[in-house]
This record gives sequence, structure tokens and C-alpha cells, in this order.
Amino acid sequence: MASNFLMPVKSDEEILQNSMLEDDPNANSSATAEETLRPRWGPNHKGAQELANLYSRGKRIQECVSVSVCLTLIVINSLFMLYHIRLTNISTVLMSAFCGIVSADFGSGLVHWMADTWGTIDIPVIGKNYLRPFREHHIDPTSITRHDFVETNGDNFMVTIPFLAQMTYVFITSSNQQIQDSFSWKCYIFLLCIFVALTNQIHKWSHTYFGLPKWVVWLQEHHIILPRRHHRYHHVAPHETYYCITTGWLNWPLEAIRFWPCLERIITAATGCLPRDDDLKWAQKRT
Repeated sequence: MASNFLMPVKSDEEILQNSMLEDDPNANSSATAEETLRPRWGPNHKGAQELANLYSRGKRIQECVSVSVCLTLIVINSLFMLYHIRLTNISTVLMSAFCGIVSADFGSGLVHWMADTWGTIDIPVIGKNYLRPFREHHIDPTSITRHDFVETNGDNFMVTIPFLAQMTYVFITSSNQQIQDSFSWKCYIFLLCIFVALTNQIHKWSHTYFGLPKWVVWLQEHHIILPRRHHRYHHVAPHETYYCITTGWLNWPLEAIRFWPCLERIITAATGCLPRDDDLKWAQKRT
């Protein structure tokens, strides 16, 4: 059923001609003389090399701090959640958790779309620290598989810290009755934070075609997290669709209603900016 929904989006021929086939490490599908000299994708692409070299020591420190603080807050809030959960409200808790996962998927798509489509790496602070990885990822998709846990997840972990910290404060300062009255909301926020934090790890798995744990492959095959085949539709140039990268559940509905193209037309009409203009410039730096 899912594959029938996906087929009209990008054909196998489009994937072959306009994307890097990550399950073909020997480049058997694109080993032309021209691509050997001027690679379209991968770590030998000139633009990808320039972008990779912009990863700084300061950025690394920020990621290390973010991962450490976030993991500490997750453990603390997990203990509070387990202590206060009641079997009588389990159905409400499960629904809140489901809504948190769906919200994380939409949030991943919105942030991914914004970073892919607008802005340049020359923007102070944001450009080199937060837009750079998105530019690099499109011309060297497998670079994410060479990143360690900290580099892969640092930014997503950072985003969740204010919300997790606020949850910890509420658990410490509120009465038991107050916590029970808002426990469903806390479940929603907690699962939203967990899946936001895990989004880039899930994204990394969707680009990893060899050596994944069996339980990760099982989750992908049952579309509980982002499947590899599903995410490949986004990596067909010019990367204009299927932005949701947590579970990917919302990609087909948003594609069906033309959600992202409509937003792009509105922004272009209001500002004159062209979508993915900076992304295209980096892709053209092949030599």
C-alpha cells in the first residue's frame, strides 16, 4: 500500500539519474568518465569538501554540551514520568504520545524545508553552524554516516533542552495533584522532545544501507521510523519534497495537498527570493 502511494512522486529512473545511490558503494550505476572527473555527489565533490572543512571546534563544543545536558534531562524526566504514571489514564497517555510523535514528524519537515530552501551559509552564526550541514548533505548524502553520535545529534538535542528543563522544574515544584492534572500534556511534550532529539539519528539510519542492527531495520520496514527507500525520494535533485524525517508519516499527505510548493510561492511572491538558490550554487561546485 505505502509503495503504491510513493510511486507517483519519483520514478526509479528519476532516482537513478538525479540522486546518489547509497546502496551502490562501487558506483556501478554512475561510473561514467565525466562523473569520475567531475563527481555529482559524494565526498570527492568540491562543494562538499569546502562545506565539511567549515565544521569548527566551537561548533563541536556546543554539540558536546548539548548532548550531555539533554541526556541528563531525559533521564531525570523519565524517572519522574515513571513515578507519576497511572494505569487509569493509560489510553490518554498513549494518545498524547502518538500526537507528540506526529508533531515531531511535522516539526522535522518544517525545519528541514526551511533550512534546505532558504538562506545562505554567509548568514552570521546561523549560516556556518546550522545551514552548512544541510548544504553538505545534499551533495554528499553519505557524509552523515561518517559523523559520530555527537555531530549527528548535537543540534537536535540542543533544541529540546529548554522544554525538558521546564518539565524538570515543574516536576520538582508542583504538587502531585497538579502533576496528575497535566500529565497527558507532559506525555505529549516529553515524547515530542524524545523524537525531536532522535530525528537526526533516525535520519542517519535512513542513509545507512549496511550494518544496521536488525531492530532498526525492522522499525524501518514497518515504517515506525523513517525507511531508507522512503527518504530516497527527498534526495532526488532538486530535493523539493518529502521533508519529514522522523517517521515520514506526513510526507505523502503534505505532498498530496502541495503544502511546501504553496508556501514557497507565497514567500517568493512576498520577498522575491528563489527557493533552494543557495543549495544549487553549492551543488554546482563540482571541481
